[in-house]
This record gives sequence, C-alpha cells and structure tokens, in this order.
Amino acid sequence: MKHQAANHNPQLPTARKIRRSCQAELYRTIKRLKVYILPEKVEQAETIYFKKVANHAVWLHENRSNRKKQVDWWEENVCDELVAVLEVDREEFVTAFRAAYGG
Repeated sequence: MKHQAANHNPQLPTARKIRRSCQAELYRTIKRLKVYILPEKVEQAETIYFKKVANHAVWLHENRSNRKKQVDWWEENVCDELVAVLEVDREEFVTAFRAAYGG
C-alpha cells in the first residue's frame, strides 16, 4: 500500500531532472521554429529557464497535472527573457512551446 501512496504524492524533482526537462522542452520548441540559433544562446536560454523553474518548483509540482496552467505561467514569467536571448518572434515561440509542451 505504501507504494501506491508514493505515486499519488511524488517528491519534488531533483535539480538534474529539472535541468534535463528544461533542456528537452527548449530543444523541442526550437526545433518547431525551424530556425538556427547559436548554441551559446541556447545554453544561455537553458540556464535562465532552469533557474526560473527551479525557483518555482513547488508551485509547478503542485500544478503538475495542469499543463495549461504551467504553460500560462511559463508565458507570463519565462517567455520574454527567452525571446530576448534567442532573438525569435514571441508569438511563434509561444505557439511552438505550447505545441511542444502540450499545454
């Protein structure tokens, strides 16, 4: 029975898991944009994204079953900084992220 309870209340993700998830989400988003972005810029964007997610890990964990709410948070709190670093169109970036993330 303890095993079932653990599935209903999983622990917060580790920093490694957060970093890898952010990298994967950003990669899938950029791939959908079909534009070349310098690796240095992608790395800088990954760092920004990771820090934002890590700082809000508790809220994101509490809303883990509501991807739309998570994407709305991302658009309000993360998107503009990533757009500035990556130098991409905001609307296209948001559309690509929503498609990649599923929200």
